[in-house]
Amino acid sequence: MNALRIAALVLIVAGILALVYRGFDYTKEKHETKLGPMEFTVKDQEHVEVPTWLGIGAIGVGVVLLLVPSRKR
Repeated sequence: MNALRIAALVLIVAGILALVYRGFDYTKEKHETKLGPMEFTVKDQEHVEVPTWLGIGAIGVGVVLLLVPSRKR
């Protein structure tokens, strides 16, 4: 299996995951304060939306890459 086929499969899987989950969450530390022996940290959870068109586009590009004939020497 060549690199083009692997990239196509990765794009298809990523597109499907984007359509199923609609985004992802991550935690970001905003402030850290030390007050004597105590430490305070503020953690903020962020959500990033992945547009539907991006998931569909990734699947489409992946399918096109799978259909492209490979060059043989």
